[in-house]
Amino acid sequence: MRIARLLGTVLGTTLLTTTAVLTAPAQAGPAAPRDAVSLDRPALRDSLDAVHEAGMYGVFSSVRDGGERWTGASGVADVATGRPVTPGMRQRVGSISKTFTAVGVMQQVERGRIRLDAPVGDYLPDLIPGERGREVTVRMLLNHTSGIGDFVGGAFPSLTRNSAASLEEERFRSIRPAELVRMGLAAPATGRPGAVPGSYSNTNYVIAGLLLEKVTGQKAGAYLTRHVIDRAGLRHTYLPRTPYIKGPHPRMYESWFGLLDPPRDFSVYDMSWASTAGSVVSTTDDLNRFYRALLGGKLVGKASLDQMTRTVPVSGMDYGLGIYALELRGCGRFWGHDGAVFGAGTIALSSRDGKRQIALAQNLMKYQELDETGRPKAHPIDDVIAAHVVRALCPQAPLSGINHSRLTESLRFDQLSH
Repeated sequence: MRIARLLGTVLGTTLLTTTAVLTAPAQAGPAAPRDAVSLDRPALRDSLDAVHEAGMYGVFSSVRDGGERWTGASGVADVATGRPVTPGMRQRVGSISKTFTAVGVMQQVERGRIRLDAPVGDYLPDLIPGERGREVTVRMLLNHTSGIGDFVGGAFPSLTRNSAASLEEERFRSIRPAELVRMGLAAPATGRPGAVPGSYSNTNYVIAGLLLEKVTGQKAGAYLTRHVIDRAGLRHTYLPRTPYIKGPHPRMYESWFGLLDPPRDFSVYDMSWASTAGSVVSTTDDLNRFYRALLGGKLVGKASLDQMTRTVPVSGMDYGLGIYALELRGCGRFWGHDGAVFGAGTIALSSRDGKRQIALAQNLMKYQELDETGRPKAHPIDDVIAAHVVRALCPQAPLSGINHSRLTESLRFDQLSH
């Protein structure tokens, strides 16, 4: 079955994230000094409009270069009423949540309550007993080298039967994190603990959230709110307690590669299934602020940040601890994460010094068709999203030199949630 094959190659790697490796302008020359190029506001505006014109319902973006900022939106938040999308809207950010969770764990590493290379069974012996508990370390959870499978197929079983029925049936289901872990542990292992390349699994970050609860004595959401979200100065970011999003937000439309036609609105959804792997709600401005605070050393110290930015190959990414590196040839290396949940896709990338940033959100997901092997075909939306990201992060690069096939492979939101 095409969807079943897709699950094996895609969902296992990204339910709450969606990227591979971004290579930039194929013919770009040496990077220009970063302070020599300011934001090209007309170009940003035009490239964002191009995303909507290519078929995306609504898209909004926040770009920053030092003290200079630009925000924009194009398209509709509601296809029925024509209500426009606006830059400050809330969005489910999927696996970008993993960076928040990793920061919380690293804060506890700094306090001596967690050891990165200790077996996770030392902390959660009842959750992960036996050989797995002895062999999988905390670091392996955070960099996806644990070999533990993903819970997504167990949580949404119809997806393995070429049907999207589970997405609607489970809309209001509340599921405990321990049950998600049970599903992930029951799934086929993706490799030996510690082996590289690693395999992206949302189960790792549900376990990380339970670890955080064990060592702090607090609910993970409460801890992350106080010690990560509030500490970073985020005003519109939170972990939801209900299926509803607080504040202005777009409707979030899911096509699931044509199985949902017309695309279904999943903006009301119980996100307990994503837990600390992908349930955070935020805005594009807040995401830029968050990564700027993290990379600037305001959330964890230098030693912890050095650990977070030590990467290993994971499902086509250079993955650290809750954050990945993405190369734009001619412009340098950028850091961040992306995420995809039902109807919502988001990406946030920052230069290592936190000066050059983009966060982009969209409200139509898995709009691509599948080929005969069950892989998503390229779509015009993919190219123009890539072009906008490059225009934001690398304005000196000629767009005519972009290697579109590699860019779109990197930025195409075709997974359920990396």
